[in-house]
Amino acid sequence: MPLTRKGAATKQRIIEGTASAIRRHGVFAMTLDDVMARTATSKSQLFHYFPGGKEELLLAVARHEAARVISDQQPELSSLTSWPAWQDWRDKVVSRYREQGRDCPLHVAISQAGSATEGAQAVATELLEKWQHELAAGIRHMQDIGEVDADLDTDNSAAALLAGIQGGVLIFMSTGRLTHLQAALDQGIASLRCRAAS
Repeated sequence: MPLTRKGAATKQRIIEGTASAIRRHGVFAMTLDDVMARTATSKSQLFHYFPGGKEELLLAVARHEAARVISDQQPELSSLTSWPAWQDWRDKVVSRYREQGRDCPLHVAISQAGSATEGAQAVATELLEKWQHELAAGIRHMQDIGEVDADLDTDNSAAALLAGIQGGVLIFMSTGRLTHLQAALDQGIASLRCRAAS
């Protein structure tokens, strides 16, 4: 049965409140009682919207945070139409992770929901596919205006750039240092510029 507008708002409030709690305290310190107190919901409400309990709630948080990863990069991610635009996007990605800090609700939620589960895999896969699609579109635009070699494999190039970003993010989450993420972005963009059409 579809949720009413009020029900959808309540469910979204629970998801956002849980994400906020993870950012502040980490998932291990978070209990369902904390979620209920933070979101002003009862136990019956919580299990009405998330009958699978904490695992289902964490998967919903993961979906919410995955959508934020893309939306937080906009409009720059969808406007990779010049080298200054690529630099603006690069700066926005770095700023996003600097502001977010090492506690990533997406990573935590997927890890705790079980990264091997179909739901968690689907969330991660959809996010990465959307992100790669946007990068590939930007590379194709640069090919169309003669700034990147037309023979360059756009999908492979976008995949390599995304892999570098994700590696940099993981190192950042482990060490608190953004240098690897910055290097991955800078090197990835520089490699595209080296393939500028002659």
